[in-house]
Amino acid sequence: MSDSQLLTSPALELAALVRSGEVSAIELTELALAAIEAKNPTLGAFIMTDAERALEAAAMIQPGDERPFAGVPTAIKDIGAMLEGYPFTCGANLFGDFTAPMDSAVTRRIKDAGFVITGKTNLPEFGILPVTESLRYGPARNPYDTSRTPGGSSGGAAAAVASGMLPIAHGSDGAGSLRIPAACCGLVGFKASRNRISSAPLLAESEMATEGFLTRTVADAAATLDVLAGYEVGDANWAPPPRHGTFLDAARREPGTLRIGFTIRPTVDRPVDQTHVDAVVETAEVLESLGHEVVEADVPWTNEDMLPLFMQKWSVGIAMLASFAARVSKQEVSPETVERLTWEFYEQGIDQKAVDIALVDGMLKSYIRGVIAVTSEFDAILTPVLNQRPVPIGSIDSSEGMPAFEKAIDFTSFTAGINLAGLPATALPTGIAEDGLPVAIQLIGRPADEETLFSLAAQLENVNPWIDLRP
Repeated sequence: MSDSQLLTSPALELAALVRSGEVSAIELTELALAAIEAKNPTLGAFIMTDAERALEAAAMIQPGDERPFAGVPTAIKDIGAMLEGYPFTCGANLFGDFTAPMDSAVTRRIKDAGFVITGKTNLPEFGILPVTESLRYGPARNPYDTSRTPGGSSGGAAAAVASGMLPIAHGSDGAGSLRIPAACCGLVGFKASRNRISSAPLLAESEMATEGFLTRTVADAAATLDVLAGYEVGDANWAPPPRHGTFLDAARREPGTLRIGFTIRPTVDRPVDQTHVDAVVETAEVLESLGHEVVEADVPWTNEDMLPLFMQKWSVGIAMLASFAARVSKQEVSPETVERLTWEFYEQGIDQKAVDIALVDGMLKSYIRGVIAVTSEFDAILTPVLNQRPVPIGSIDSSEGMPAFEKAIDFTSFTAGINLAGLPATALPTGIAEDGLPVAIQLIGRPADEETLFSLAAQLENVNPWIDLRP
């Protein structure tokens, strides 16, 4: 197997090679570091690397190591999950030179699983936009077409994996931030159910955001969820464990005959590119040929009244994160220290009264209950991920303020509502379109039922393997 083939192989297979002694953790890490050095100046996937610490960690891993990802190089997205001793900036100048004082539970679990951390990946400021173009770090670019976005906010992670710098990379998803980059870059992006993955020890549980990985295969996505999922001391809520074995077991099981609904209606009424419509229709036909009951679903989630409520809720989270950044860096949140879009969200969020926030939460929960009641009639829902094709770099510009967020909704309005609902969902590649860019679909599951999604996604992967998709 060539060096380039190693870095585009499934992570579980690489760990097996390390375990057997066919390849060493140091060899894999050196290959990854060399690929990063060669490709990152063009793609902007990484904001920093630490070769010394990565090689020290790799040197500790020997043949026979039974940990699921022993010796596999990866990277951590620079938001949410803290990595002790590394910069923690969330893509924002406002954080200054703040360094994480400890590992988050997620990064501890990643280390305990045997991963070798090579550095941290790029993202938009505070993870707000579905493109990765912060003022602090500059743009990450799509390996399939460097004039296009790799998506966001886990755009650096997706660019790193799709380009063959890494076989797998950590990311997070607060409104589509794993699924959108996966769709742009031909990868698997799996968002777990609410409270499946703990945000301990520093953060309260999030109603919308969760951690995860950008992977090449469904099995890798399932195995990483086995690593990340589970209760941490002090968690107020947590999702129930898998009903039958592990999530990886689920990815290796046949799903049985399922009832699947499909729709091309987004949660916010915006046009959908015909490429994405065709991908959903073709996938529905494949699922029907596999014996599933597939019907067009009348999902009542298109509601323009919900958008301003979502933006109110979103603004509070941004204001909280910006306030934390200002506190640790001893700066003020101002138009000079944050991007214009961040500033406008901050102003909206900081001015809200507690009673208004509670009212918005109640109205959104009522809306979501109605959506879940209908979607629960199905074992899975099939939709597009994106409304548009991956957009050109610079077309969604945070310096425009709120108009940039409107453009972001035009780009992708199928994902954020799933975070509000707390449902599991995954983006899966379907191939390459005539424009040379990947195409993807989204599968949405029932509450806390990742197992069915993994089984169904793996079945689609077996019918239409995408492991060899390359820029």
